[in-house]
Amino acid sequence: MPVNPPGAPTLSGDLLTIHRLLQTPTQIRRRLRTLADMRFVADQILTQRLRSSGGAVLYEVSEPIINARPVEAVPPGSEYPRAVTAEGAAAVAAVSKWGQSTRLTDERIKRHIYPGDELDRVLRKVVNSVVTKVDAVAIAAVASAVTATIDADTYGGAWNGTTPNILRTIEAAKAAILDLDMGYNPDTILMSSNKYAIMASDEKVAALRRREATDNPIYSGSIDVIDGLKVVVAPASRLPSDDVWVLDSQELGGMADEADVDPGYTVDQMAVQVQSARVAQNDAWDIWGRRITVPVVMEPGAGIRIVDTIDP
Repeated sequence: MPVNPPGAPTLSGDLLTIHRLLQTPTQIRRRLRTLADMRFVADQILTQRLRSSGGAVLYEVSEPIINARPVEAVPPGSEYPRAVTAEGAAAVAAVSKWGQSTRLTDERIKRHIYPGDELDRVLRKVVNSVVTKVDAVAIAAVASAVTATIDADTYGGAWNGTTPNILRTIEAAKAAILDLDMGYNPDTILMSSNKYAIMASDEKVAALRRREATDNPIYSGSIDVIDGLKVVVAPASRLPSDDVWVLDSQELGGMADEADVDPGYTVDQMAVQVQSARVAQNDAWDIWGRRITVPVVMEPGAGIRIVDTIDP
């Protein structure tokens, strides 16, 4: 006796699948993990993880690495001279809740051949909006705290000029941080997409790279590391000025996130909390995301800004 094969998937079936997914926070979290390109610049330059208490975080600024009392020669049988441990200036910062909501209608779900793609698109926009805002706030905090500068004109001229020396300028910036003798170790360079394009195509930089290697930007289209510094690129719109920052990301500061997750939310490694709710009378779902955080710059001396990198 012939057996009828099961029927093909229908739009209504897909709609029910999406409804179940939207009602399951763990499934939404798995969806968030696929948004690998939505990385926070803030978390790459402010790598320390702080925890807020009562909606604020208490921290120290520019904590000295040596005590004020100098080390002395100690005669046999004598006590060691006692020094008071030096502390930085106390500061406090209040966390803010940065978030946004959007609506996904049943019509948008069932009229798409792959309803899951429509959900991914909505989640991507929500997450990207939160990323953009938090990054702008964090980078502005870094730019406000890091006041030390070095002029590119002193080391060959603007990067887009006729005699640039990008590597020498970066080395000079690293040296300025190291010479503070505060234990800083520059490991990151932050720049706009335009500055990155100039650096990646610079002939002097290209001449110093390995030839015919698969990690050459002529093949890969990217430079991950230069002069021992991890390259972090941000859209110019997120930067307060089109300068270049050299930083010690381990010492500069961190993001103070409110760790507790309220009922109904799901959160992944990006620290963006997401929740959805059915709006039955509108045949739709509300989807919103948030990040409760504040950027904290603890060691302003761990960074320096390279100015005059572009000639008008």
